[in-house]
Amino acid sequence: MKKITALCLAGLVAVATMQTAAARDAGGISGGLVGCCFGIRTAAAWNEGKNLELREWIRIIPFVGIVGAIWNGVDGWNGVTTADLRKTAGEQYY
Repeated sequence: MKKITALCLAGLVAVATMQTAAARDAGGISGGLVGCCFGIRTAAAWNEGKNLELREWIRIIPFVGIVGAIWNGVDGWNGVTTADLRKTAGEQYY
Protein backbone atom coordinates (compact mmCIF):
# COMPACT_ATOMS: atom_id res chain seq x y z
CA MET A 1 0.00 0.00 0.00
CA LYS A 2 2.88 2.36 0.74
CA LYS A 3 4.31 1.76 -2.73
CA ILE A 4 0.98 2.55 -4.38
CA THR A 5 0.61 5.70 -2.30
CA ALA A 6 4.15 6.79 -3.17
CA LEU A 7 3.53 6.11 -6.86
CA CYS A 8 0.27 8.08 -6.81
CA LEU A 9 1.89 11.00 -5.05
CA ALA A 10 4.83 10.95 -7.49
CA GLY A 11 2.37 11.06 -10.38
CA LEU A 12 0.49 13.88 -8.72
CA VAL A 13 3.67 15.92 -8.27
CA ALA A 14 4.75 15.23 -11.84
CA VAL A 15 1.42 16.33 -13.29
CA ALA A 16 1.16 19.36 -11.00
CA THR A 17 4.55 20.70 -12.02
CA MET A 18 3.98 20.43 -15.75
CA GLN A 19 2.87 23.32 -17.92
CA THR A 20 -0.68 23.45 -19.19
CA ALA A 21 -1.33 21.78 -22.52
CA ALA A 22 -2.07 25.11 -24.23
CA ALA A 23 1.60 26.08 -23.98
CA ARG A 24 2.89 22.86 -25.56
CA ASP A 25 1.92 20.13 -27.99
CA ALA A 26 -0.92 17.86 -26.93
CA GLY A 27 -0.08 14.45 -25.54
CA GLY A 28 3.32 13.41 -24.30
CA ILE A 29 4.25 12.41 -20.78
CA SER A 30 1.80 14.77 -19.07
CA GLY A 31 -1.13 13.58 -21.17
CA GLY A 32 -0.10 9.99 -20.49
CA LEU A 33 0.14 10.48 -16.73
CA VAL A 34 -3.21 12.26 -16.60
CA GLY A 35 -4.76 9.44 -18.64
CA CYS A 36 -3.33 6.75 -16.34
CA CYS A 37 -4.37 8.52 -13.14
CA PHE A 38 -7.69 10.13 -14.07
CA GLY A 39 -9.03 8.47 -17.24
CA ILE A 40 -9.32 9.20 -20.93
CA ARG A 41 -11.91 12.00 -20.72
CA THR A 42 -9.74 13.96 -18.30
CA ALA A 43 -6.65 13.29 -20.45
CA ALA A 44 -8.47 14.56 -23.53
CA ALA A 45 -9.48 17.73 -21.68
CA TRP A 46 -5.89 18.14 -20.41
CA ASN A 47 -4.60 17.84 -23.98
CA GLU A 48 -7.01 20.62 -24.99
CA GLY A 49 -5.45 22.93 -22.39
CA LYS A 50 -7.99 22.46 -19.60
CA ASN A 51 -6.94 22.23 -15.93
CA LEU A 52 -7.91 19.51 -13.48
CA GLU A 53 -10.69 20.29 -11.04
CA LEU A 54 -10.55 19.50 -7.30
CA ARG A 55 -12.78 16.44 -7.59
CA GLU A 56 -10.33 14.96 -10.13
CA TRP A 57 -7.31 15.55 -7.86
CA ILE A 58 -9.17 13.95 -4.95
CA ARG A 59 -9.56 10.68 -6.89
CA ILE A 60 -5.80 9.99 -6.77
CA ILE A 61 -5.59 9.99 -2.95
CA PRO A 62 -6.11 6.52 -1.47
CA PHE A 63 -9.23 6.13 0.69
CA VAL A 64 -10.13 9.82 0.26
CA GLY A 65 -10.79 9.22 -3.44
CA ILE A 66 -14.07 7.51 -2.59
CA VAL A 67 -15.49 10.94 -1.72
CA GLY A 68 -14.74 12.14 -5.24
CA ALA A 69 -16.21 8.98 -6.71
CA ILE A 70 -19.43 9.36 -4.73
CA TRP A 71 -19.58 13.07 -5.61
CA ASN A 72 -19.26 12.25 -9.31
CA GLY A 73 -21.86 9.50 -9.03
CA VAL A 74 -24.39 11.79 -7.36
CA ASP A 75 -23.86 14.46 -10.02
CA GLY A 76 -24.24 11.85 -12.77
CA TRP A 77 -27.40 10.54 -11.14
CA ASN A 78 -28.80 14.07 -11.02
CA GLY A 79 -28.19 14.59 -14.75
CA VAL A 80 -25.36 17.14 -14.57
CA THR A 81 -23.94 17.87 -18.04
CA THR A 82 -20.65 19.34 -19.18
CA ALA A 83 -22.47 22.59 -19.96
CA ASP A 84 -23.65 22.74 -16.32
CA LEU A 85 -20.13 22.14 -15.07
CA ARG A 86 -18.78 24.81 -17.42
CA LYS A 87 -21.23 27.33 -15.92
CA THR A 88 -20.22 26.56 -12.33
CA ALA A 89 -16.47 25.84 -12.65
CA GLY A 90 -15.58 27.96 -15.66
CA GLU A 91 -14.01 27.56 -19.07
CA GLN A 92 -10.56 26.64 -17.78
CA TYR A 93 -11.87 23.28 -16.53
CA TYR A 94 -14.57 22.30 -19.07
